[in-house]
Amino acid sequence: MWIFFTLATTLIWGLAELFYKKGSHDNEKYSHLKVCIFVGLVMGLHAVFTLCTQDVGFKLTHIIDYLPVSLCYIGSMALSFFGIRFLEESISDPIENTSGAICSILCLLFLRQSISIYAWIAIAIIVIGILGVGFLEKKEGRRASKYGKRLAIVAFIMPFGYAIIDAIGSFLDVYYLDTEITPLRFVNEENIELVANTAYELTFALVALVLFVFMKIKKVKFELTKQKDKMLAAVCETAGQLTYVYAMSGNGAIAAPIISSVCVVSLLLSRIFLKEKLSAKQYLFITIIIVGILMLAVIEGE
Repeated sequence: MWIFFTLATTLIWGLAELFYKKGSHDNEKYSHLKVCIFVGLVMGLHAVFTLCTQDVGFKLTHIIDYLPVSLCYIGSMALSFFGIRFLEESISDPIENTSGAICSILCLLFLRQSISIYAWIAIAIIVIGILGVGFLEKKEGRRASKYGKRLAIVAFIMPFGYAIIDAIGSFLDVYYLDTEITPLRFVNEENIELVANTAYELTFALVALVLFVFMKIKKVKFELTKQKDKMLAAVCETAGQLTYVYAMSGNGAIAAPIISSVCVVSLLLSRIFLKEKLSAKQYLFITIIIVGILMLAVIEGE
């Protein structure tokens, strides 16, 4: 069954990326915050369901213990939600997926983990792809003409911000999920991952509550009937998180590179449903990034 969950995770997260884009509008000032609220709501409900149906061994102090990781993930997602209001998913998604390469470098530098020459080659390929996409985006200047130069630069920085912050969060996750050195208290090998995920979901729910109060104070319109895409994105994000656990528990070495291709699924869905069009050179560099990501995933899975 693990192969089913692996394919389901890839498809569901690809759908989530599509709905994120559809639900994010450049003329909706707080669109990215609304997405965060819906994701936090769904994740909070899932966390409550988990606590009511499973003996997780979760304690409220775990929220504080795991806070650095949770904030990195939530912060990176907020940047991503802002950026996709102005950038094609075909550009932002591959850049964001380079966070895995950055995380590998952090693990090498601070956790003394070794990286093979083949992994370095994959990382180099990814960097080349990023530089190529960045150069072409700046050269074409599509966003500057429509939204203004300052906003165009800010929007294009967002995927890179996501990649860096998400990489830091992933790096911290490697540290936190090591039962020998983890700062998480009262955990063991059997419940550490579920405890960490529950702490993350509850933190996201609390952040969503704060954002909702903020938007109420600002008197921002929040018509639920017009937020269908945001709600679907939140459901897909949480559902993918659930199937991911089962996928990795079966055969992680094969599941990991398949799930890493979620950016390819997102690209194809954006091209089909959002009618996004890019130049041949941009597709070339996007392909280079995807190849590098998949190479790295395969190498790490060996």
